[in-house]
Amino acid sequence: MNPLKISLVQTELNWEDPTANREMLDAMLEGIEATDLVVLPEMFTTGFSMQPERLFEKMNGDSMEWMRKKAAQLNTVITGSLIIEEEGKYFNRLIWMRPDGTYEQYDKRHLFSLAKEDLVFKRGEQKLIVDLKGWKICPLICYDLRFPVWSRNIEDYDILLYIANFPAKRRYAWRHLLRARAIENQCYVLGVNIVGKDGNDLEYSGDSCVIDPWGKLQKEITDKADIIQTELKYDTIENIRKNLQFLKDRDHFEIIE
Repeated sequence: MNPLKISLVQTELNWEDPTANREMLDAMLEGIEATDLVVLPEMFTTGFSMQPERLFEKMNGDSMEWMRKKAAQLNTVITGSLIIEEEGKYFNRLIWMRPDGTYEQYDKRHLFSLAKEDLVFKRGEQKLIVDLKGWKICPLICYDLRFPVWSRNIEDYDILLYIANFPAKRRYAWRHLLRARAIENQCYVLGVNIVGKDGNDLEYSGDSCVIDPWGKLQKEITDKADIIQTELKYDTIENIRKNLQFLKDRDHFEIIE
């Protein structure tokens, strides 16, 4: 398997201002090195707002079109989540946009009840596994991180990806749960968070990172807007799964509503 080039975009978001955020990301991505995947944060056009009735977009809206154009321009997959409306319901929806304009989607499963996200958004029902140059990737969103059953590697994926707006006051949980998910699932884990302060006066410390299948931190940025660019090697996964065959002993289960 060929190495995979990843770019993790950590930034401060303009509160509830999609146009400003798209322009800011245009500037950040200007001149970026060749990459296979660009990862943006959760709700990258608005911040973690609970006002979907004012901020929603359709699947043919401006932000989807921006993702199509940017993926084609950079010749890379771009992923991040948007506030999407369908049939009168609102979703915190991750879009997996390919350079040819085709895409996959994942609706956030675990809605953050502490912020009443569950009262204004509809939760997702289906896990998403995508293929990128032979690598299997499972993209999830923020609060999903706290639920290891949903994240469990029953599909033999290679990369577990979390995009988030994870506040600084819970950074200990963010940093340690990401490592736990890597160790128990014997996969790379990528975490993309934001920095700065949002419209609810919550502070964010970033801590976007790359963690290898051994649970070791490979790269990290904190407290500033920046881009992590890294290259993942598949032999790291092969090595741990060959020498420590823990996944063969995993439980077989189904989630019952």
